[in-house]
Amino acid sequence: MSTSSAEHSLSRARGLDHAVHRALGWLAWGAGLLAAPVARLAVAIPFLKSGLTKWSGWFHVSPAADFLFESMFRLHILGHRYPFPMPDVLAHIDAVGEILLPVLLIAGLATRFSALALLGMIAVIQLTDPSGWANFHLPWAGLALAIITMGPGKASLDFAIESWMKKRRISR
Repeated sequence: MSTSSAEHSLSRARGLDHAVHRALGWLAWGAGLLAAPVARLAVAIPFLKSGLTKWSGWFHVSPAADFLFESMFRLHILGHRYPFPMPDVLAHIDAVGEILLPVLLIAGLATRFSALALLGMIAVIQLTDPSGWANFHLPWAGLALAIITMGPGKASLDFAIESWMKKRRISR
């Protein structure tokens, strides 16, 4: 192989390497832009859908939700089953949380706190239904932890508010 042929091959390899790195950079940029809102949606939607079933009008928790907390749901702790304390109060808290927290997550407002609160709800759900850990609770917990870690992302009200506040501080 001649020197010019070797140089040409090396130049082509460098060009390919540069193109691959550039493509990976664009891929990372696009995924980084979409990761937070998609994670927020993925964990919010099942909770929002569940929350919508717990209401029978404005500020009226459905009788079915009350029944679940009073008669069906039990905490599984150390091999024993315990009824929920104050089931009527917990049914209301759950019904509000399953609407409010997903809406905040979807909007990207108080995102990390909303994800943390949902993580607490997921822990209680795990204690209530231990059989759902692999199919539901673990992926939901992973998404909530990812949101807490990476934050709301640029497509969020949190980001818009933070940007606005930075601009106000700079202009003063």
